[in-house]
Amino acid sequence: MFEVGKDISRFAMNGREMDTSARGRVRFMYQVFKWAFLVFAGWTLWYGIQGTDKTRLAGADGQWIVQRADIVDRNGDILAKNVVSGHIMLRTNAVKDRDAVAQVIHQAMPYEYSLADALKLVNSNKSFMYLKKYASDAQRDIVKKAKLEGLEVENVQTRRYPKRRLFSHVVGFVGSDGHGLEGVERKYDEYLSENTDPLRLSVDSRIQAVFYEQLSYAMQKYQTKAAMGMLMNSSTGEIIAMVSLPDFDPENLSADPVANRLFKPMRSVFEMGSIFKIFNTALALENGIDVEKEYFVAKPFPIHDKFGRVAKYITDIRSFKPPRPSINVEEIMVHSCNVGSAQIALELPDGAQKEFFERLHMDKALNLEMGRTENSIPQRKWGPVERATVAFGQGYAVTPMHLMLAVNAVTNGGIYVYPTLQRRGADDLRVRGERVLADEISAKLRPIMLRVAEETSGKKARVAGIQIGGKTATAEKYTNGKIDKKRNITAFAGIFPANAPQYTILVVLDEPQGTKESWGWRTAAWNAVPTTGKILDSILPLLFE
Repeated sequence: MFEVGKDISRFAMNGREMDTSARGRVRFMYQVFKWAFLVFAGWTLWYGIQGTDKTRLAGADGQWIVQRADIVDRNGDILAKNVVSGHIMLRTNAVKDRDAVAQVIHQAMPYEYSLADALKLVNSNKSFMYLKKYASDAQRDIVKKAKLEGLEVENVQTRRYPKRRLFSHVVGFVGSDGHGLEGVERKYDEYLSENTDPLRLSVDSRIQAVFYEQLSYAMQKYQTKAAMGMLMNSSTGEIIAMVSLPDFDPENLSADPVANRLFKPMRSVFEMGSIFKIFNTALALENGIDVEKEYFVAKPFPIHDKFGRVAKYITDIRSFKPPRPSINVEEIMVHSCNVGSAQIALELPDGAQKEFFERLHMDKALNLEMGRTENSIPQRKWGPVERATVAFGQGYAVTPMHLMLAVNAVTNGGIYVYPTLQRRGADDLRVRGERVLADEISAKLRPIMLRVAEETSGKKARVAGIQIGGKTATAEKYTNGKIDKKRNITAFAGIFPANAPQYTILVVLDEPQGTKESWGWRTAAWNAVPTTGKILDSILPLLFE
């Protein structure tokens, strides 16, 4: 700009020399513009510095603006909150009364700095240093009241998680810039950044604590690789509790392996075993197979390929005790009979299973309000063997979230309800759902699930005063493409009250080990079911208070 001004003062617009008076006027205007620019630049810089300094020091005057909204549970308990703290700083080149500054440093932080240490710092060659990061209120007040030049408090905001590990996966955490990186902090980052009103979630800290305690106990007792548990309102889709272990500390991320941040209920995929018999029974009823129809189950059942050769035998006849050689559709589910389930599946119309699982949104990743699940691994083909084995949960892998939502849909009256972490009511217009099964078929499934919990493998989930319906699952995992009988997944899916479900619960244990108490057995009846029973025993008074 200044060079252009000089050019104007030296030459006319058309290149001719100016006369003396014209040249003087141009020089005058140049000086006016030059000084105006300098003044403007100076004021702009000063205001910028002042603005930054006011933001930094506003807390000292009680004007600090919280930069991120709180996250609270359904009862208002704080799950995440910005806390105003401060660093005590020393600028030695600005200190005027060195003895007084040293005295205040020692007074505010007597255990960190003796008076001699404080004097050394004040007289050191360093121009700037932090004496105490995240100093206490009392320490900051001492420094502020002293009002000594060179000794200052820099206000900072930090994100705190009072429940720590209890909600680590659900709430998540923020990065160094204050924006969410995982969980609710990430999913609702825009709201949390732009609002001051708390974000109220559907979860209940009291119930979450019960899940966390019992799953932690189960993980230790059965030496599991992981443990998961979820509770959802059957009609609103509100997630009341959601725990994934192992977990992490959101206030100290370096304390735990990065792998612990994986939220297994949505990101781990398993073949879920016999819980799929709920869907097989629903398909039988939907396709006109009478619930009283009987199937012979007293010996292994052969499955033939298209050439009439035996491709596979279903051989679980020793793992259950049928009341008689032939049992009906209801009893097949109650006694968790693979031989009977396979026979039912092979009577279904071609494509019925594939279409049903697609109807239940089990065939692909779910884009949910709280994030995206992992992709499921459905059957690649639907030949006789695949149709038979998927009836009892082999060959079709899904996340625990897929499973819970599907169980909820077929038992709550046939409505697939999308889950939410926002608190809602039954008449909330935001509740999203779609019919996937006739109400009358759903109503027939519930008494069968009640029998499972009352008579067979689900008995240890029973709780006095309320009817629990459910289904167990014990599924072997794969090692190098082959079934590994030493590694399994155990689970219990439950609904309660069984006659008119208000809640759906799912508990999953990954690779539990046998105990002396279980005589070495690792099936769901010995671990996932009693764990669920302990959870239910503690949370029912809270849910129905």
